[in-house]
Amino acid sequence: MTKLEQGLLAEFSELLGLQSVKQERQALTHLQKGEKYEDFALQYLLEQGLSLVERNYRCRMGELDLIMQEKEALVIIEVRYRANDRYGSASESVSKKKQARIIAATKHYIVTHKVNRPMRFDVVAITGDSPLNWIKNAF
Repeated sequence: MTKLEQGLLAEFSELLGLQSVKQERQALTHLQKGEKYEDFALQYLLEQGLSLVERNYRCRMGELDLIMQEKEALVIIEVRYRANDRYGSASESVSKKKQARIIAATKHYIVTHKVNRPMRFDVVAITGDSPLNWIKNAF
């Protein structure tokens, strides 16, 4: 296949909303990386004395990466990873819009699970090879 044919095929696929095999592989790799860093954060938090309540809670409002318990408090944890800080650090990537989605998903969780206890929102941020940054009461 010539470069012209490849270009036309790519444009046609894009118009139809199709992904190339390479793009699908990259997406899967991205998901695998996310799971790897969630595992890393979970292990760290377990070592700090928190206990896991639920992982990857999904509803139409969004997703909660980790729901954990520390003493009597329910802790909602967003895990963020960035390979480098060229476009901002992992902690900076938790925008107001992302916070609103996390809060909305948390409200759904509270109602469906009849939660009535103190809560807080934490962020575990990992940027490149830097040490993990656990931000309690992040928002």
